[in-house]
Amino acid sequence: MDRKFVIKNAAIVNEGQQFTGWIIVNNGMIEKVGRGDFPDFFDGGEFDAGGKLCIPGVIDCHVHFREPGVTHKADIASESRAAVAGGVTSFMEMPNTVPQTTTLELLEEKFRIASEKSLSNYSFFLGATNDNIREIENANPQQVCGVKVFFGASTGNMLVDSLDTLREIFKRSPLPVAAHCEDEATIRSNSALMKEKYGDDVPVTMHPLIRSADACYMSSELAVNLAVQYNTRLHITHLSTARELGLLTNELPLSQKRITAEACVHYLWFCDEDYDKLGTRIKVNPAIKTAADREALLQGLLSNKVDIISTDHAPHLLMEKNQAYFKAPSGTPLVQHALAAMLELWHKGQIPIEKIVEKMCHAPADCYNIEKRGYIRPGYFADLVIVDPDEPWTVAPENIHYKCGWSAFEGVTFHSQVSHTFVNGKLVYSHGRFYDTVKGKRLTFSRK
Repeated sequence: MDRKFVIKNAAIVNEGQQFTGWIIVNNGMIEKVGRGDFPDFFDGGEFDAGGKLCIPGVIDCHVHFREPGVTHKADIASESRAAVAGGVTSFMEMPNTVPQTTTLELLEEKFRIASEKSLSNYSFFLGATNDNIREIENANPQQVCGVKVFFGASTGNMLVDSLDTLREIFKRSPLPVAAHCEDEATIRSNSALMKEKYGDDVPVTMHPLIRSADACYMSSELAVNLAVQYNTRLHITHLSTARELGLLTNELPLSQKRITAEACVHYLWFCDEDYDKLGTRIKVNPAIKTAADREALLQGLLSNKVDIISTDHAPHLLMEKNQAYFKAPSGTPLVQHALAAMLELWHKGQIPIEKIVEKMCHAPADCYNIEKRGYIRPGYFADLVIVDPDEPWTVAPENIHYKCGWSAFEGVTFHSQVSHTFVNGKLVYSHGRFYDTVKGKRLTFSRK
């Protein structure tokens, strides 16, 4: 598109409203937003949305893109392509790569890679360990999205199992603390019981009993107690149980909350009844649990106890996932299909489209204080997505853009489809075609 252009005839969904209107984009930024028909005269290019939905770009604040070190599964180039195909214009990536991102030097190397490869905007979490508090303290809160703390099982040395270390992180981190909450001792005990009962043939249906609701609650409660004690800015990642909602509040607006939480798409779509069909394809940590938990998480979003919808996009090769329960890695790819899945729940009358935009676009920006993104507002970056709400398509290997080549949604027909994605005012995706010469930008944060 031209440096200056207008998106007209769009059904804009933004800040709790839906209206027919137009957006002027100038040099990558939103210059003006208007309602109704666009005036005839314009000294730039034109993009006719044809009455389709126009929403702010989705911000996925929880992904695993596997680079560096695990690029046989995924890499920043491949997964950012999948992201923009799904309407995700910004991502925040986790530190459990190889090597693990536990130093500022390694963190900056990820930013360098992304600047050369990523179609979408990007930031990266610094990983906490039992002995890197100095690295955390020296992180720039305007340049780094957060610090990731694994309370539960993880890879390498990123399981922070020292209460003294946790206290220091919660007390001294200049960054928001994003916490993976599962109690490791409970998981190990449950695993031992299942091995005693089943030997090496533990069925995947036992996954939500091994990584149980109790394990999640015990760990989330500890994180909340520490955050209250030290007034830490805490974000609990991937809630999976109804019980954890009791630790959260909807009595404050998001801008005033010190403790926030996210729900991932797979916990809102699947439940434990799906293990028989999908097996280890939906083996994720924390485990997908009951239909009652799924319904409670959806209600938590609607009531604003839960603040964000993310994906925990975590690709593995299918040959790796098809191993026996304890050998199959946890994680499922989601970034391409998250928006379509949530819009399907809209089609089913389970959640308003305005709430989807709030939780996938506005709230991630507000929660992490991302500068000038997440809204369709003058002065903001033109991260914009055009969605046809009535263009059915069926997920199949030939239209999956993940490097791993598979999805737990294969065979599912969605009624809504992303047709165009703009990142910083540049068209990066159109009807299955990618414009790879366009690269995203590093996210920045308005924090002291």
